[in-house]
Amino acid sequence: MPVVVLVMTGWLSRWSLAVLVPWRFSCSADRWFYMHGKLSLVLDFGPHAVCRSQAVSQAVAMNALAGTSRNFRLASRLLGLDSKLEKSLLIPFREIKVECTIPKDDGTLVSYVGFRIQHDNARGPMKGGIRYHPEVDPDEVNALAQLMTWKTAVADIPYGGAKGGIGCSPRELSKSELERLTRVFTQKIHDLIGIHTDVPAPDMGTNAQTMAWILDEYSKFHGHSPAVVTGKPIDLGGSLGREAATGRGVVYATEALLAEYWKAVKGLTFVIQGFGNVGSWVARLIHERGGKVIAVSDVTGAVKNPNGIDIPELLKYKEATGSLKGFSGGDSMDPNELLVHECDVLVPCALGGVINKENAADVKAKFIIEAANHPTDPEADEILSKKGVIMLPDIYANAGGVTVSYFEWVQNIQGFMWDEDKVNKELKRYMTQAFHNIKTMCQTHQCNLRMGAFTLGVNRVARATLLRGWEA
Repeated sequence: MPVVVLVMTGWLSRWSLAVLVPWRFSCSADRWFYMHGKLSLVLDFGPHAVCRSQAVSQAVAMNALAGTSRNFRLASRLLGLDSKLEKSLLIPFREIKVECTIPKDDGTLVSYVGFRIQHDNARGPMKGGIRYHPEVDPDEVNALAQLMTWKTAVADIPYGGAKGGIGCSPRELSKSELERLTRVFTQKIHDLIGIHTDVPAPDMGTNAQTMAWILDEYSKFHGHSPAVVTGKPIDLGGSLGREAATGRGVVYATEALLAEYWKAVKGLTFVIQGFGNVGSWVARLIHERGGKVIAVSDVTGAVKNPNGIDIPELLKYKEATGSLKGFSGGDSMDPNELLVHECDVLVPCALGGVINKENAADVKAKFIIEAANHPTDPEADEILSKKGVIMLPDIYANAGGVTVSYFEWVQNIQGFMWDEDKVNKELKRYMTQAFHNIKTMCQTHQCNLRMGAFTLGVNRVARATLLRGWEA
């Protein structure tokens, strides 16, 4: 039975609406249920509505996964791949499911389920994040592992794709409990990951400290192995420039795209949705290059200034208050209007599915840079293409993070660390070259940038698979 969820909370400035697959909800005094035929309506007024709105995020994620599969199929048709090879590329190399039981701080035992999906290793060791989230789903992890295979191939770094996670709520666990859980998970999978096998990284709910625990536990079995994970603390072999890598990569990708149209960042107007790690770095770097950021939003609100926002001042204000609300360097605006605000370049850096068939026709930007994962629904993609909007796809635009993770891996293997200037210089070279390779595929197959990126990635993996002798 599909369910419609309306989430009303101070964290959200509007009602969030999504049609969902069957979901597990608990009944309470702050939730009202209505049924009409096969439709169930849930009105959520509770103080924990944000947590329950994970259902909305799940619906968006399912749409993103469908979009990824659709793009792969279209790319394989353009490339003329054999149906057997196409099927082989979709089947994961290995799926791992483990039970992790740990003692909690109060002495009770609790069990969690951990996953690691290793999708493809035709081009090199498998690479992908580990997430801690209560709704880690093996099917979703499978599709995200597949997406990492294509993304690393687009960036032309010698990796395949992987993804993993543990079904837990990290905010409900103490630091010592998280450490015990991470170490038990590592004990269960240490023989199946490795420097030249599968290299994990942080993802949702995990961070550099999580990677440090994995490194330490893995090293107990295999000796000191800093290259077994990336996204580590600098003191344990992490790379300089990693924190800014995704945002910096987005800006390098933007510069490469604008150069095709004889434009530059300087003098153009930008709207940025999302002001977390990626969005704040994008805003900072665009501001440094003379671009005019005229509107910014995050979960706390939105601010605009037609003359350009003073980004360094906004960053100081956000760090001091934790919010964009009340910033004196601009006017407050409805976050719903941000995506359709008049600008040259729109950069969605937060949630997936924010540009959809409901608002696509009203988007006024000439360029859209997909810094978030799957911010544009397939229906919106079609509408925007007909309008002549140029979209730089997420599979390329946000590949800066995994590219600098590759640099970290290389530095660890060499035992020779780079300075930050070298990291940034190499990142620009990789992002610029990847864009030119995408353009070549667009010309070869007469397709848009999204299909150019997918055909580039899928073709590289298919060629490596064939050269290695997949039918033997």
